[in-house]
Amino acid sequence: MWRSPLHSLTVYAVTGLMLLPIVWMVGTSVKPPIEYVSAEVDLFPDSVTLEHYRELIEDDIAGKVLNSLIVALGSTLVALLAGFPAAYALVRLSFPKQLDLAFLLFVLLIKLAPPLVLAIPLYQVLRSLGLLDTLAGLILVYQVYTLPFAIWMLLGFVRDVSISYEEAARIDGAGLLQRLATIVLPIMTPGLVATAIFLMILSWNEFAYALLFVQTPSKFTLPTYIATLITEDETFWGRLAAIGFLASLPILAMVGVIQSALLRSFGGGLK
Repeated sequence: MWRSPLHSLTVYAVTGLMLLPIVWMVGTSVKPPIEYVSAEVDLFPDSVTLEHYRELIEDDIAGKVLNSLIVALGSTLVALLAGFPAAYALVRLSFPKQLDLAFLLFVLLIKLAPPLVLAIPLYQVLRSLGLLDTLAGLILVYQVYTLPFAIWMLLGFVRDVSISYEEAARIDGAGLLQRLATIVLPIMTPGLVATAIFLMILSWNEFAYALLFVQTPSKFTLPTYIATLITEDETFWGRLAAIGFLASLPILAMVGVIQSALLRSFGGGLK
């Protein structure tokens, strides 16, 4: 398809504007402190230092990344395992319309509720289960965010699966689990993958509950560790830029892998 020079110029300009903060962040992460605290704003450093990355290694940044990965993947998996049956039941089972609406409104209200509203009840639940200050506890409380989101997203994907496929399989003697495994889930794979991407990003960036329910530094996730770099006396801009760059790499890698699976699923569906 032929594209005008103006179209190409616009694309390059927008891409450049989007990349500018990333270039600035990477440049700041390798600047010595004397440069980023000066009055002059330079995009590129005059001299390069890896001091900020060394300080992050000394602070066990690998452990913080691992904690975030465990919590993000765990909360995503739990939300999908619980959200899919709920979405399927709402679409396929003959509930009264008022009950469906009441349930969806309840789920939406939980999703929209400020974190502090649910903090005390969640604290009591985690304490009774012995999950305070644990990554498993974070995975559990993150369902306040991820499970409603998963249900709402998966509802549309379940509705897109024609019930005639399941009825034909039922006539052939296929049970519910067999229909789900051989018909519904394969057709819904792109939707499940898309939902998983959003759930992982949501869990990866969550800060409030991670701050409230985890106190041990070795169990901090990346957002809570980043908060420790902003103090009353000083803001560690170099380390903030370095951790911002490093924190974006795992989620970009996960999204890239999942996106490839999503494209393959679409390709298989088209065939």
